[in-house]
Amino acid sequence: MSRHRSRRPALPALLTTAVLLAGSAAGGAYLVGRPPDGTSATVAAVSSASSPPAAAVPSEEPEVDLDAELAGALATLADGADVSVAVLDTGSGARAVYGDDPYDTASIVKVDILAALLLRAQDEGRELNGAEHAYAEAMIRRSDNASATALLRAVGGEEALDAANERLGLTGTTAAHAWGLTQTTAADQVRLLEAVDGADSPLSADSRAYLTELMGEVEADQRWGVSAAGTGAVLKNGWMARTTTGLWDINSIGRVERGGHTLLVAVLSRGHATKEAGVDLVESVARAAARVAVGATEDAE
Repeated sequence: MSRHRSRRPALPALLTTAVLLAGSAAGGAYLVGRPPDGTSATVAAVSSASSPPAAAVPSEEPEVDLDAELAGALATLADGADVSVAVLDTGSGARAVYGDDPYDTASIVKVDILAALLLRAQDEGRELNGAEHAYAEAMIRRSDNASATALLRAVGGEEALDAANERLGLTGTTAAHAWGLTQTTAADQVRLLEAVDGADSPLSADSRAYLTELMGEVEADQRWGVSAAGTGAVLKNGWMARTTTGLWDINSIGRVERGGHTLLVAVLSRGHATKEAGVDLVESVARAAARVAVGATEDAE
């Protein structure tokens, strides 16, 4: 299995600067984020008009690398398994990723297909028609495959899905005509969840609300996966036995609440002998990722 390359969490610039300026006065560990791409990592000195700028003094506080913490938390869980996970605390911006290899989407791509359909309808200045609503509800709530095939055709096929994904900010996802074999990364799936969950999205408020409503109403026997990481789960799962190997792809993406935090979680996995074994691993990984994300914020307070 390709191991994860450790990275620091990409916190919002305002939060990152505030934490850095707080220095050791805050006490305990603090979070360190990466600067936005293409910008300098240098933080400008803050001075008053009456005193010269102080010389930069290296902090003695430990840096918290959430990717490394997540890798540590998964060291025993993921031993020998092919799994990747990404998690984002939407309140603090704390983000962690384990693994960056692409995986088959299986049925989690149905969220992506519906997002692309809603973007198309927005561009055309219309609402979904009756048939589109029926397909969308069956596709998300019941994970109906024929409905997914019909809606992928309605949006213009895999090339149109790729174009929609570019608008949604996905950078590591490649659509396939056999939609379950679309390739994606855990980090990209969290970006998709951000587009569904957050106001800074090409999806309108009505489109986001519709997607969220359907993901909150999946059938009871499909409410496993990231739901194990918290309460109030809004999610979509994917499961598929590969015909070439007989082994299972098991994936889960969604939003949960945990200890007053809103978390977006995506877990991708493959190579399971049974569906049940894959579900167990996905739930264990989701719980571990949630603990890392929430713990990081609590440590920084």
